[in-house]
Amino acid sequence: MTIYFAFAHNADNILGGYRISQIVVRTPSRNTEKVMTASDAVAQFVHPGAILGMGGQNIGRCPMALTHEIIRQRIGGLTVVGCNLSIAMDQLVGASLVRRCESGSGNLERFGTTFCWRRGIESGTLEVEDYSHLAMVTRFLAGEMGVPFMPTRSLLGSDLLGPQDDAPGKAVVIGNPWNPGERVVLLPALQPDVSIVHVQRADPLGNIVIEGFATHEPEMIRASFHVIVSCEELVPTDEIRAHPERTTVPFMHIDAVVVQPYGAYPTSTYGYYDYDGDEVTAYQEAARAGSPDIDTYLQQRIWGRPTFDDYLRQAAGSARLARLRQAMADLM
Repeated sequence: MTIYFAFAHNADNILGGYRISQIVVRTPSRNTEKVMTASDAVAQFVHPGAILGMGGQNIGRCPMALTHEIIRQRIGGLTVVGCNLSIAMDQLVGASLVRRCESGSGNLERFGTTFCWRRGIESGTLEVEDYSHLAMVTRFLAGEMGVPFMPTRSLLGSDLLGPQDDAPGKAVVIGNPWNPGERVVLLPALQPDVSIVHVQRADPLGNIVIEGFATHEPEMIRASFHVIVSCEELVPTDEIRAHPERTTVPFMHIDAVVVQPYGAYPTSTYGYYDYDGDEVTAYQEAARAGSPDIDTYLQQRIWGRPTFDDYLRQAAGSARLARLRQAMADLM
């Protein structure tokens, strides 16, 4: 039995609402397989009002298959947290399933900003709290360690810090007790109720292998109460055990494994396929236009498709997917 003492963030209040000393008990079995369908995993672990941690970055390895399933099941009232929240977050916002975001940024690099997210901020229908990327990782680190806050120098000298008054806000500045005159920022721990991540490989027990960039994901996964991963390949546990140094996060932190090739499409997955600029552009055009274009996109691409494989057949087809695989192979 592994017991984590958790100081969990409450979506309703940055510093004033913790589930103090809540204990997360994980009793993983080395022989328990966790392979599930996306539908079953989302239904079991993602609930209305949840704090949802999101993996991926910009146009790389975003958890699109799992995001589509959340949208398909219309699970709303979510607080979405991560570093660079990208197209997956924006689709959740476009589907009116998000009430709040906490992140370092929201964009799709050369494809522009996340338009549904921006429109929600401008209209006042979406709460947003900005941090630096390092600050978000620091909050996840505190969450995984089970401490209520973590010191950092990030945010100092920026307008992200906000005013310092008697009521704690997103962060608190104190003096370093061992070096008078030095300022230190205290950031509140952040523990998602559930995180969704797409990875290259996993075994049936939940040992996962992330190749290329990992950004905030290891800390976020270990800080989360539940984690769903989708993977390009399901590999035998003996293969994982033969190369233990390649395991990014071990099985005890993972609750469900969803086998979904191209599960990050239209974003890329390092070593497997490049991003699809045409599909990203098609989404961005609908998101920029707003209703009814975005509603039509979501209906045709997600609500009107029973599974992610159906979406892949409609949006890409086997020939385009093969070209994306070749494009990645040419880069390797």
